[in-house]
Amino acid sequence: SVVMTGSGPKLGVLLLVAVLLQTVVVTITVLHFTSALNSMKETFARSSVSCLTGSDLQSITAVRGDPCWQVTQQLHLLIEKVSHLALIWQRNEVSRVLPSLVMEDRASPRPKVAAHVTGSFVPKLERDGGDAVPAGRRVQGQKISWWEGQKGLAFLQDVQLLDGELVVSQPGLYYVYAQTYFRHTHSLEENGEEAEDRGKPLLQYVYKKVNSYPVPILLMKTSRTSCWSRGSDFSLHSAHQGGLFPLTTGDRLFVTVTNASAVDMDEKSSFFGAFLIS
Repeated sequence: SVVMTGSGPKLGVLLLVAVLLQTVVVTITVLHFTSALNSMKETFARSSVSCLTGSDLQSITAVRGDPCWQVTQQLHLLIEKVSHLALIWQRNEVSRVLPSLVMEDRASPRPKVAAHVTGSFVPKLERDGGDAVPAGRRVQGQKISWWEGQKGLAFLQDVQLLDGELVVSQPGLYYVYAQTYFRHTHSLEENGEEAEDRGKPLLQYVYKKVNSYPVPILLMKTSRTSCWSRGSDFSLHSAHQGGLFPLTTGDRLFVTVTNASAVDMDEKSSFFGAFLIS
């Protein structure tokens, strides 16, 4: 009876010691894992920042699964995606503003087609001769035939100049333009023909001849009123016009005016031309 009573307290002490040891072990284990987890978080954050800032990169091994490797891979994918989208946007913008820059290369590039003919000083008798008569029935004004196509500012590129007419060699959309500079000389006393010319409009016409139609087709016309101050020696007036027109091979362009003898045929004042757009 005495022996049994003495063994009870010993068993209780052993159980208490076991519980305490288990508690200590669990506590130490939890503290260890918490410390390790915090260390891993700090290491990941530090390595991620070092990947972004470029510091301490030598101490990080770029292997799959490494935090720095993951960060750099994500950055590379993001940069590639943004670069691809930027390239698409840039190409679309360029093609919208300048379509010719993104056109595919052609085996034979389209030749440049253009002509700029200028006024040519010729004797007055020649200007008042056959070239200054009306250009024909159903055509208004007098045809200007004394254009210069080779000298000075004038040039012809894949376009012919025949009898004052530009002959188109390639079909397409052309910009056609013309300017005539009228110079009226008159005496201090206005009488006769000078007085009759005062106030009359100065008209300029641009016509097109086509093989399939017998009558020239009027493309453009413009006018200026020939008024000048009383007592002046001369008056100056310019008429300019231009526009886009579809032309075919063999079409011919020419200019007529109401008073061809009054046109100042300086190359910088009176000119006529066309160039291929597309």
